[in-house]
Amino acid sequence: MGRLQRTLSNISEESDTDNGRVGIVGGSIDYPNQPALVGRSALRTGSDHVRALVTEHIYEIVAIHDPNLLASYYTGERFDEDARERARDVGEWADALVIGPGLVDAETAAVRKTIDDVDVPVVVDALAVEPALEADLSNAVLTPSGSEDDPIYDEHGSLEAFTEETGAVITLTGDVDEIVADGARTENETGTSALTVAGTGDTMAGIIASLLGQGMDREDAAELGAWILGKSGELATAEYGPGVLATDVIDRIPDTIR
Repeated sequence: MGRLQRTLSNISEESDTDNGRVGIVGGSIDYPNQPALVGRSALRTGSDHVRALVTEHIYEIVAIHDPNLLASYYTGERFDEDARERARDVGEWADALVIGPGLVDAETAAVRKTIDDVDVPVVVDALAVEPALEADLSNAVLTPSGSEDDPIYDEHGSLEAFTEETGAVITLTGDVDEIVADGARTENETGTSALTVAGTGDTMAGIIASLLGQGMDREDAAELGAWILGKSGELATAEYGPGVLATDVIDRIPDTIR
């Protein structure tokens, strides 16, 4: 952990420099709050600006969720080819992009093309993982949880083989968070059982995106992102016990970085 602790120290010491912009494509009528959780997490990790792109049907929910979060919308309920044009604009604005949190029923081609369109690092989360498998993932970090990695096993046999064949990095959330890169798997050493609460996967995506937007290497961002989430979860659990919420974890991120 020594290398990552030095990296963490550099983030804390350089907090007065340009810390990047994060774009988020996600959310749906069924899951309106996920983009806001990702955005709040990225802001707490140090990003200067975060913009969420969501369907017009949940725009007001996201826009008033946090006054520090920027919000834009696309028309219609579903992320499709027309919405992809808006996503490309956000990708050009951002230093890192998150796609997938709460993104129900998105068109597969629109997700894949969005990832291929952007030049910045991309965090592929949740419902975007399966549609993304045909995209260029050589500049991507995937953050699946639960059964969201099943399509990867179906197509590639193992997560290790997948990372070797595509160049992607994976942060796998579960009882013990794991990072898979270049065919090797490592376990994260921080965390608590309370991190099974809803929203911590969104928190992870926001942390990693923020680190990427601040210029960090993908594997380092994946490892350090998992470490920050786990340690922030430990701090929040020490205060709230089993009733800890994802927002409690997010609010402990600056303490962890300090």
